Amino acid sequence: MVVLVSRSGRHLQRYNKGRRQVVGCIPYRYKDNFDLSMGDEDAFEVLLISPQRKGKGLLFPKGGWEKDETIEVAARRETIEEAGVCGDIEGKLGTWYFENKNGDTAYEGHMFPLFVKEELDLWPEKDIRERFWMSVQEARKLCQQGWMKEALEMLVSRLTSQRRRTKIDLFSRINRGSSGHGTVLRLGCRAQVLTPPPPPSPAEEA
Repeated sequence: MVVLVSRSGRHLQRYNKGRRQVVGCIPYRYKDNFDLSMGDEDAFEVLLISPQRKGKGLLFPKGGWEKDETIEVAARRETIEEAGVCGDIEGKLGTWYFENKNGDTAYEGHMFPLFVKEELDLWPEKDIRERFWMSVQEARKLCQQGWMKEALEMLVSRLTSQRRRTKIDLFSRINRGSSGHGTVLRLGCRAQVLTPPPPPSPAEEA
C-alpha cells in the first residue's frame, strides 16, 4: 500500500560532518519497441520531474535520508512521493558532495537506479509536480542539477555496458551455424534466449 502523504519536517534528518544527506533515484524503463539493432542509449528512457518552484528545469526524485530508514528505503520512498513510480532499486551509482546556489548548505547526495514496474495514478506530490518520460539525450539537456547529470552518465555507462554484453551473449547463442537457430522471446521489458531444440534423431526423421 502506498501512503499518499509525504513525510515532512527534518527532526529525523541524517547529517554527515555537517552535510545534509539526501538520496534519490533515476527511474528508467526499456522502450516497448526496443530491439537489438537500436543504439544503446535509445533502448531505454528515464523519468524526470518538475521542481516545486516552476521554471527551474527538471530533476530526478530525491530528498532527505532519515534516521529510521535504510538508504534503499529512503530512495524508494522519495521516488514514490515525488514521481509516483515503484520498481526495483539497483546498485548505488555513487556519492556526490555539493552545495546549494547560495553556498550556505552542504549536501551529501546518493543516487540509485530504479527499474520501473508500476506507475501510480495517485501519489503524494501529484498536485505539485509533473513527471516526464524522455530519452537520455533529452534528459541531459533538461536536468538542472550537475551532480544528477553525472549520476545519469553513470547509469548510461552501466546499462549500455550490460546491453553490449547481452548482445554478445545473444548473438553468440543465436549464431550456431546450420545445425539450429536460437529464438529470442520478449520477457517483460527484457529479452530471453531459448536454447534451440536438439536435431531430430534418425528414428524421428523416418
